[in-house]
Amino acid sequence: MSPRLDYHQTSPQGVAALLQLERYVSGCGLEHSLLELVKTRASQINGCAYCLDMHTKDARAAGETEQRLYTLPAWRETPFFNERERAALAWTEAVTRISERNEDDALYADLKKHFSEKEIVDLTLAVVAINGWNRLAIPFRSPAGSYQPKGGAPRG
Repeated sequence: MSPRLDYHQTSPQGVAALLQLERYVSGCGLEHSLLELVKTRASQINGCAYCLDMHTKDARAAGETEQRLYTLPAWRETPFFNERERAALAWTEAVTRISERNEDDALYADLKKHFSEKEIVDLTLAVVAINGWNRLAIPFRSPAGSYQPKGGAPRG
């Protein structure tokens, strides 16, 4: 599949605005490993090949295990994720699939056990950001496969 257009070149100010949000999320204090899991999980749900390529490579380059990445779609059935990560992944799925259900008080109550109010907002902003990137990459057919993480090829 060939790209439809380069949205970076076509709307640099628009992309810059989304990059500002990304910069904020990257420096908000949430664990980098958690953010990569969130980005990967949302991208799996949305079917964004470009973002999956990027975030699995970034996660692996930062030391994430292949076992956890391979089982991420089935995170509920594995022992590989801690309670904080589980709460974040459940929240990621709920926010990404927001049209499929109303807010879930039990889900939010569990989230509050593991995250401060600021962290909940920041986690939500991370989900908003990756869903935004997915919604640019998918319709404009950003080509997957060429991304390399900063610092070289992923380990593995």
